Amino acid sequence: MRDEQFASAVLEWYDRHGRHDLPWQQGITPYRVWVSEIMLQQTQVSTVLNYFDRFMASLPTVEALAAAPEDEVLHLWTGLGYYTRARNLQKTAKIVVEQYAGEFPRDVEKLVELPGIGLSTAGAIASLSMGLRAPILDGNVKRVLARFTAQEGYPGEPKVAKQLWNTAERFTPYDRVNAYTQAMMDMGATLCTRSKPSCLLCPLEHHCEAHMLGLETRYPIPKPRKTIPQKRTLMPLLANAEGEILLYRRPSTGLWGGLWSLPELDDFDDIAALVQQHSLALGTQQELPGLVHTFSHFQLAIEPWLIRVHAYGHHVAEADWLWYNLATPPRLGLAAPVKKLLKRAADLIHAGETS
Repeated sequence: MRDEQFASAVLEWYDRHGRHDLPWQQGITPYRVWVSEIMLQQTQVSTVLNYFDRFMASLPTVEALAAAPEDEVLHLWTGLGYYTRARNLQKTAKIVVEQYAGEFPRDVEKLVELPGIGLSTAGAIASLSMGLRAPILDGNVKRVLARFTAQEGYPGEPKVAKQLWNTAERFTPYDRVNAYTQAMMDMGATLCTRSKPSCLLCPLEHHCEAHMLGLETRYPIPKPRKTIPQKRTLMPLLANAEGEILLYRRPSTGLWGGLWSLPELDDFDDIAALVQQHSLALGTQQELPGLVHTFSHFQLAIEPWLIRVHAYGHHVAEADWLWYNLATPPRLGLAAPVKKLLKRAADLIHAGETS
């Protein structure tokens, strides 16, 4: 199959069967494409749909994103995970407004210089919203090309990644590059899926090396498995007389950077010192069902406790701590498990008040 035949087959399939009604395909701008691409990193389209619409309703332009409070950005991102993406999103928005007068640079190399934009994301922005010829290699496209060429080796290895980029460059056409880019992503998402590829419906079926070998699911070669370490933490939900929960803002870098979270303790005995630090007195204590939250590099076993506390004396709240009102919650960025635990606490406190 010649290079131009590859693109022609993909485009013909896209015109008949591709996705044309995704929100970021409507009123296409570099801003809308960029936000969608960042949201779609390691996240399913079905999950992103509602988040994207909500984000655009609140922050419809790059100028609005640049000027928004960080808490608002993180609030809109709560539940999507990988929160560095949200912080980099706002960093890039500020650079685009301040250095490029609100217009994204029409150059892949300059796009890659912006925080959180890798080569594939830059290619997607350039091709989808600007019509520039720029190859991409996101997870879906990587899977299509690795199977089509029966690419050996784990794609995370530099040598293998370079070979796949060369393949992507070779097949990217000069015409209709925006449609081709979307088509390749669509094929990976809807046909060339991880576990049960629909080879009979694929326009590349008769030329796909993995298919001809009957080894479709062998490619791409997976990353060598490592045992995921487990960590444990105790999270107290300190509830005052008004039913508010004490939260603190995590440092801007590292795990859940910049998000509001529950205190994390090594042992139940540490609760007394935490309570005293905030001029509080211990009341009743109730252990809640545990949670296990999986990150990319470890699992966190959370032991939550709902603890009633009473204030004494005069205490000025520190800048990085606040009482979170469960009845009328403020718009803050919360880690997904913390949001879940706050919901449990709200249900328990409400049940106690009505019983």
